[in-house]
Amino acid sequence: MKPAPTQRPLPKILDVSRVEQLSENMRRVVVSGAELVGWPIGKDGGNIKLLIPDSNWSRAEFRDRIEHGPRPTVRTYTARRYDAAANELWIDFVVHDGGGPASNWAATAQVGSMLGVAGPSGTKLTTTDADWYLVCADMSAMPAAEAALESLPDDAKGQILFEVQSEDDVRTVEHPKGMLLDWLIHPYPHAHSSKQIDAAKQIEWPTGRIAAFVAGESSVIRAFRAWLLTERQLAKQDVYVSGYWKIGLIEDEHQIEKRKTE
Repeated sequence: MKPAPTQRPLPKILDVSRVEQLSENMRRVVVSGAELVGWPIGKDGGNIKLLIPDSNWSRAEFRDRIEHGPRPTVRTYTARRYDAAANELWIDFVVHDGGGPASNWAATAQVGSMLGVAGPSGTKLTTTDADWYLVCADMSAMPAAEAALESLPDDAKGQILFEVQSEDDVRTVEHPKGMLLDWLIHPYPHAHSSKQIDAAKQIEWPTGRIAAFVAGESSVIRAFRAWLLTERQLAKQDVYVSGYWKIGLIEDEHQIEKRKTE
């Protein structure tokens, strides 16, 4: 007899406890609540699903839509950090004019606003004993990249390339002191950019075991995947390369296309 399928836990309905403007275009929303108790430790940087309520829904209506449908809008984000002592989950959003449902929700979120959360998945960078690391991300992937950096040993060495929209998005980021952080400015995120891979190819490639974390816009990721795995011949298990979005596609369309190529 086949075992009964494991039922996924229902998404949690959480409340905003505070909001922080990290930079011109990056906003941190911190959520908490009784349903968050027991959130798994060690999953910072993992994927989560956000369920976006309409502003006029009551808590009861939000729960009913989650359980019985039609389901609220769902978007994929990153569990930036879970603070178990405070029972708080940090979620960082890129906020700008013409943003999508999650970005627009974050732009107006205030203490007491509701948010549905499901997940998390596992962490992305699983190699923490390499000799040298390359970490590249645009603003959509910076929360996952920052979590990955915080998981590395204090004596880690390497290069970080963060591509942001404005000089005002440059901010203090925790990272090992032996890793050099360079900021690249790309003010038009919906125009293709080769700044990250161009900069990466100028780096003097070290000897030893190398690991890489690269995430962001799909066309950038394709170029990095070919370069890292084919030309540089890094071990596949030491490389995380993932497209988080694609110019011209909403998330649902991008996820369909992404599954076709996996």
